[in-house]
Amino acid sequence: MDSTSFPGLPAPPPLGTSALPTGTYDGSLVLVTGGGTGLGRAIAAEFARLGADLLIVSRRERHLAAARAELAKLGTRVTSAVCDIRDPKRICEVFDGCALPDVLVNNAAANFPVPTEDMSPNAWQAVVDITLTGTFLMTREFGRRHLAAGTPGSVIDVGASYAWTGGPGFAHSAAAKAGVESLVRTLAVEWGPYGIQVNGLVPGLMPHADMTDDIRGNLARAAADGEDDGGRDALGRRQPALRVGAPRELGWAATFLASPYARFITGHTLVVDGANWQRRDLVGPPVTPVRDQLGRGPFTG
Repeated sequence: MDSTSFPGLPAPPPLGTSALPTGTYDGSLVLVTGGGTGLGRAIAAEFARLGADLLIVSRRERHLAAARAELAKLGTRVTSAVCDIRDPKRICEVFDGCALPDVLVNNAAANFPVPTEDMSPNAWQAVVDITLTGTFLMTREFGRRHLAAGTPGSVIDVGASYAWTGGPGFAHSAAAKAGVESLVRTLAVEWGPYGIQVNGLVPGLMPHADMTDDIRGNLARAAADGEDDGGRDALGRRQPALRVGAPRELGWAATFLASPYARFITGHTLVVDGANWQRRDLVGPPVTPVRDQLGRGPFTG
């Protein structure tokens, strides 16, 4: 039997629904880095639907302007700030310009596929600085202010499953995300006595506007082969769930982890990927080197 004979995991409820009570985040402020596009924007939207005010952060004002307009339709107050999260001074300015956020979602990251032998020192540094150091700097500022105020808070760090498995073609990002995972576990213990939760959230394949080039390429190839839904059906059949995820499913997980109903959960990383990262073939498929997967010729030095 082929995969089309099995139902896979059911589709999620419609966009706009929630498992949490209406008003769960009334009176709360949620800060989302990288909240102008993609999964960050989807996470911000689910907090907004539950009553939270939003502060979205991005390096590009054009992303923020579009997100403000869209998120404001949900009836919440949306503010934004242009911020390079590698800049501690600018981070302080962002926090100085708002009420102390109750929830920090560290979603901003940098990533692109490249064989390690082709990776420049600048490429390595840029990805690690944004993904790991930027997450640390944002979290540190959030934590310091809550510690000084004596108030509880919740941090959610968006990670990646190759923090555990390694990520061929993504050595820079995989190393950085492994560091983020370590921060989650470390800070949960350090800050738990002060009422600050720190958890991780790992998305699976959830097609959205700012996907990396490798995923875009896979979708384009599947679409060119005549697959429905822009290639999503074809990629879905490669997942144990037999479907790809919807960005709102990541948002629902985030709103739960930071909610009053998850107060005893900290130091945990929740993977929302339909078990894809745990998939193993009984007999592995032939190995295709990363250079070949990315359409690069032989390495010549």
